[in-house]
Amino acid sequence: MGNRVIGAAGANPSACGASSAITLLRGADLVASAWKNGGGTTREVAAFPQGAGLDAFLWRVSIADVAQPGPFSRFAGIDRTLVLLSGAGMLLDEARETDGTPAALTHALTQPLDLARFAGEAAIDARLVDGATRDFNLMVRRDAATGEVEVWRGGAAASQRSLSADVVLLFCAAGSFEVAVGETPPVALTGDDTLRIDAPAALRCTVAGDGALLAVSIRYT
Repeated sequence: MGNRVIGAAGANPSACGASSAITLLRGADLVASAWKNGGGTTREVAAFPQGAGLDAFLWRVSIADVAQPGPFSRFAGIDRTLVLLSGAGMLLDEARETDGTPAALTHALTQPLDLARFAGEAAIDARLVDGATRDFNLMVRRDAATGEVEVWRGGAAASQRSLSADVVLLFCAAGSFEVAVGETPPVALTGDDTLRIDAPAALRCTVAGDGALLAVSIRYT
């Protein structure tokens, strides 16, 4: 992956704590690989530890192209968050039991940026609404970290936010943005680009542009 290290954004230690490492991950550099069940492809955006396999990561962020309906792979001990990026959507049927009686919960992702959260060990069967879809996927190992995904929508004026987590990833889901972190110059993000910020304790972030960013906050436990 052609990652570009922007540098550190901790010029003011009293405001930022430890120096924050910033890396630009270009969507054009992401490499596609097939799912185990052949139902689509996945592109890993970032993971920790870097290069960890599917049974060893603490967290993983990826983009998936879902080509056909079918069951999701199971990941014991993993909490998952799925965000619809494009396509007519998916209906995710989760098998459950209530007082010993089989039941089902359906997570409906039918509009861009619709979001679903579920346990990786859950039995999930995906139905496509009308053809292939693309989604954003956060997976976090439950006993090692927690993860949260927020949707930041662009507007006419630049907005300021405070970043506070062990790792923050800003993924450009739609449109284009300029993002300035701390005292670094603005970085341009377009579709599928990601800005990764390590150790962004109380770090200021200025966002300008149109479209939507997915802000992923990961905290180690």
